[in-house]
Amino acid sequence: MKDHFIEQADYQHWASTELFRCLDHLSDEQRKANIGLFFHDIHTTVDHILIVTRNWHARLSGEFGKVTSYDKLLYPEWEELKPAVLDEFARLKAWLTQKTPDWFGGVIEFPDADGGSEHVTVTDGLNHVMTHAVHHRGQISAVCTRLHAPCPEMDFIIYRAKRSP
Repeated sequence: MKDHFIEQADYQHWASTELFRCLDHLSDEQRKANIGLFFHDIHTTVDHILIVTRNWHARLSGEFGKVTSYDKLLYPEWEELKPAVLDEFARLKAWLTQKTPDWFGGVIEFPDADGGSEHVTVTDGLNHVMTHAVHHRGQISAVCTRLHAPCPEMDFIIYRAKRSP
C-alpha cells in the first residue's frame, strides 16, 4: 500500500503539471470565466483541488486546526496557485515516504462539520485525495477542449511510460 500511494502522489504532481501546461495557453479571463463547472471556473476548481488535498493531508496528520473552509479561495493569482498545487503533492509524497507500512492499515478520526467525529481508514482517505484530484482535472480537461486549448494527456499509463527507463 505504501508504495502505491507514494506513486499516486507522484502521479498527481505529474498530471497537474501536464494540465497546467495546457491551461497556460488560456488567458486569465478564460481561466476565471464561469463556464458551468461545479466551482464555476477553472481557476477556482484548481484552487478547490488544493484545498481538499491540504485538508485531507491535515486530517491524516492529525492537524485539524489546519483544515480550511471549502468556500475560500486560497490563491487568486494563477502564477501563485500552480506552484502551490505542485508543492502540495510533492509534500504529500515526501510525507508518505516517512510513514511506516502499518500506518496505511490504520483508521483516522477527525472532527466533522457538525461537531461530531468521523472515522475513515487511512487508505480510504488517501484514495479520496487521489481520485478527487483526477475527477476535477478531468472536468477541466473537457473545458480545455471547449476553449480550444491543448488537451492534456494525463492517463496513468502515459505517466508510467514516461517514468520507466
